[in-house]
Amino acid sequence: MSHLPDLLERETCVVLDGGLATELHCAGIAMQAPRWSAQALLTTQGRAAVAQCHSAFLQAGADVITANTFRTNLRALRRVGAGPSAAERLTRVAVDLADQAVAERGGTAVVAASVAPVEDCYDPSAVPDDLTLEAEHCFFASLLAQLGVELALIETMNCIREAVIATRAARRHGLASWVSFVAGADARLLSGESLADAAAAVARAGAEAVLVNCCDLAVTQRALVALQSCGLPIGAYPNIENRSEADSLTTTPLPASLGSVGFAIALTGLMGDFSLSIAGGCCGATPAHIRHLAASIELINEGVLT
Repeated sequence: MSHLPDLLERETCVVLDGGLATELHCAGIAMQAPRWSAQALLTTQGRAAVAQCHSAFLQAGADVITANTFRTNLRALRRVGAGPSAAERLTRVAVDLADQAVAERGGTAVVAASVAPVEDCYDPSAVPDDLTLEAEHCFFASLLAQLGVELALIETMNCIREAVIATRAARRHGLASWVSFVAGADARLLSGESLADAAAAVARAGAEAVLVNCCDLAVTQRALVALQSCGLPIGAYPNIENRSEADSLTTTPLPASLGSVGFAIALTGLMGDFSLSIAGGCCGATPAHIRHLAASIELINEGVLT
């Protein structure tokens, strides 16, 4: 039975999971280009770590578990000499691990597939031409649909053009689409485009929710101002890594800049200010962060917190 149709109809805020790559890094999985978190799918130890991460976020109270498909797309794998068959195989493994984790805990959570920019999330100048984007996103969306995925979390998008193409590809293959953008300090897309314009564009393309992710809390708040009148459910899952030591990003896990209680307070504050429908964590957010967030949302629903 699918739980997706009712997810955004609930009166309570939907809880996303946290930073899967962060947890994998802490488990000893190397986070290096071009595979990044997909590296974990290549070994028995890595796959066990992914399963454990999913289970921990579910136990913490996540309503949505994001499959480890952030870098199982064609372009990332071609850079290591692999092709479509490898993309199909690793994506299947990632989706199966998420599905199994949900099934083991009663099957009430929804599995989303991470759909990332085909190039670097933080470099809009690297975004390919439209025909290339259409081919690669359609391939990936078709694959996800074949694997039974219902929800595409199109995330960390840095420009309108790719976000729209990815959304259309997902919708063409029957996937629900939540589209999340990464913004700069000025609360505009990294391409310089308006976040409000981006939200309107993906809404026309068929998105069912618009979010902001992988920004610190200050930028997240400014970005939500631009999203709050878009007419769709909105959400946020901020980056809470302490990136003052960013040079160590690929060698050692970065510490969280905010504890789990402070994170819950900050996110529930955003919920109150912006009527968020979806909330969770990106890089740096652990199961403890999601546990405190989910518990705070439950207390708000019960009228204990306001």
